[in-house]
Amino acid sequence: MAQASTYRSSAAPHRRSSAGRGSQGRGAGRSSVEKTILGVPERFMKPRLILIAVVVILACFGFLMVYSASSITSLTSDALGNDPAYYLKRQLIFAVVGAGLAVFIATKDYHLWGKALVRVIWILTIGLLLLIFLPIAGSDAYGATRWIALGPFTLQPSEFAKITIILVAADLAERYYDEQVMGFQEFVKNLAVFVGIPLVLILLQPDKGSTMIIAATLIVMAYLAGMDRRWILLVIGVGVVGVLAISLKDDYSRARIVAMLNPWSDPTGSGYQLIQGFYAFGSGGVFGVGLGMSKQKYSYLPMAYNDFIFAVVGEELGLVGTLGVLAAFGVLAWAGFRIARYAPDMCGRLIAAGCTSLIVIQLLVNVCGVLGIMPLSGKPVPFVSYGGSTIISCLMLVGMIVSVSNHSTLPETVHDRSRQSWQFADGDERPRGAAPAPGPGISLVGSPTPRSSRQRGDTASGLRMVDGGGQGRPQSRPRGTSSRNGRQGRYEGGRIDLGPSAAERLRGRGSGRGDGRRGRN
Repeated sequence: MAQASTYRSSAAPHRRSSAGRGSQGRGAGRSSVEKTILGVPERFMKPRLILIAVVVILACFGFLMVYSASSITSLTSDALGNDPAYYLKRQLIFAVVGAGLAVFIATKDYHLWGKALVRVIWILTIGLLLLIFLPIAGSDAYGATRWIALGPFTLQPSEFAKITIILVAADLAERYYDEQVMGFQEFVKNLAVFVGIPLVLILLQPDKGSTMIIAATLIVMAYLAGMDRRWILLVIGVGVVGVLAISLKDDYSRARIVAMLNPWSDPTGSGYQLIQGFYAFGSGGVFGVGLGMSKQKYSYLPMAYNDFIFAVVGEELGLVGTLGVLAAFGVLAWAGFRIARYAPDMCGRLIAAGCTSLIVIQLLVNVCGVLGIMPLSGKPVPFVSYGGSTIISCLMLVGMIVSVSNHSTLPETVHDRSRQSWQFADGDERPRGAAPAPGPGISLVGSPTPRSSRQRGDTASGLRMVDGGGQGRPQSRPRGTSSRNGRQGRYEGGRIDLGPSAAERLRGRGSGRGDGRRGRN
């Protein structure tokens, strides 16, 4: 039988002990890093790190563009203290708050938000959405009531309602499609109450842009949950007809549709902002006029630091800059859906996919509006445009995605179950399946044991750690002593006993003496 192999090096004992102490010191310093990054499978850690890196890059790029696009406006405003960094400072404060909330969300199990507290979150969201209709809290701007005034800051509840709707929809979809604990009628009723009511309240503000973004996100989640495609197409058709009917009925929305089709029909009115955006893209060309050198931000392009910041990016950084922004969001989408793919259950999969879809859809709505492909919606670019509620809610969405990634695990394999059956025979208190403490004398090969010496009927013996190792050798057996009387020799270190030798397994219990019995292999 092959000799037992060990992890023991050929160095001298005192050198090995000193090196072991040094490695233990270095290992203690690396333990947190290894546990956080190196100890996580690549399928989980790689998209998680890419997602966080892309979000940090987009946020830093957004700070730069907000300062560039808003510096002239704030510098020439007495109300803002003639401070060119006024909007940048506020954006930094909002980003710090959003990052803190994102870290808090990411460290908690997503089941806490999507299961245990989802009803409480829904009630709080409904309260905020109803609060904006009160005169004492509502703040009218640009023909809509979407903000709650909080001293020098304003809060837009619809941005946070997006997160609530994703959590509620994921919970209902899992209960209906995966767990199957509710019928179809109950599922539809719950959708109408827990998803329909907040959508209606958002639409009544009116905020058709947010309603459209949420509806598109729900369609993506429904497709991933396994909803029949015929139902999805029916919902899309009804939604498009409903949005067109509401938009054509509203003078403000109808003017935006006309401006999209022909902005030069009213160049100083409804089409002015869109035309100035076209000028910005045309001036930028391929490589742009240079960072900070935009001319349209000199009071020509309204809301250059918010809704139309993508036009400023196109003017200062050109086509290369705009494609770079789109590529960054493409990488974000890949990482988010990769995390959703390896989520442990349908709830996590839908939460990660829904949060990722909402961010990407909001980007496309803004870009398409600035380019004149669809009517302007007033939705900012996530992480890039100025806006407290927007950047806080987007960072919270990222926190939800990271929470799903943090609590994703590999499925248990047959090898995992085999390791759980390991036992230690030296009397220590190590748990079943735990690896022995590293040290000299650890061996991965056990001594051969005759089948007659094995305990019969032990169905859960598995691998067994017995005394032995590299520091000692098996004691010599007296001549004539049969190996059937017990295990061979004694050992002083941890060693895995792999059972009888090949010869004993082939010989069988009958030992070849013609008793007619065949040994079990």
